[in-house]
Amino acid sequence: MPGDLISTYLGELSCRLPADITEEIADGLVEACEQHRARGLSEDDAARAAIAEFGDPRQLAAEFTRHAAGRRTARIMLASGPAVGACWGAALIASRAWTWPVPAGAKIAFGCLLLLVIGALASAAGSQRSYRLTRLAVPGGIGLIMLDLTMITTALLAAPAVTRVLAIAISASLTRVGLGARFVPRVIAR
Repeated sequence: MPGDLISTYLGELSCRLPADITEEIADGLVEACEQHRARGLSEDDAARAAIAEFGDPRQLAAEFTRHAAGRRTARIMLASGPAVGACWGAALIASRAWTWPVPAGAKIAFGCLLLLVIGALASAAGSQRSYRLTRLAVPGGIGLIMLDLTMITTALLAAPAVTRVLAIAISASLTRVGLGARFVPRVIAR
């Protein structure tokens, strides 16, 4: 039953990978099976040979996960964190942000959301076996864009003046917003 062998193999993959990737693999697997049949192998042997070419489904899924767009996007977004954070830290200190008319609840909510976003991005960036976890780059990336835009808006509305340091922080956030706008849609599309 070559169909059973291939179905079982694809069933294992479908538990680990999105449907579109599993379908691509299925096409390649069927094609490899047909090539082996054309070389004279029986249906069962052709299916076994094709499956052997593709390798263990867990390892194949792990390889797709290692190269997932979400994982790359999350790593890029996380890598920008220290530099952008340092820019904002310097700008907030230089602008005496503690004197800005921002409610304490808003500051706490911002900090909590920032921690959630970092957690989502870290989970996506560190995922080695779960393709689905790499998809956390979407809410993490969108969240980071929203937090950057919130910081920019708050600074422009609350700061007494836009200083050079504040302009640098705003530019750093806008750069990260641009990166997010470029990479997050790629994760959504995949």
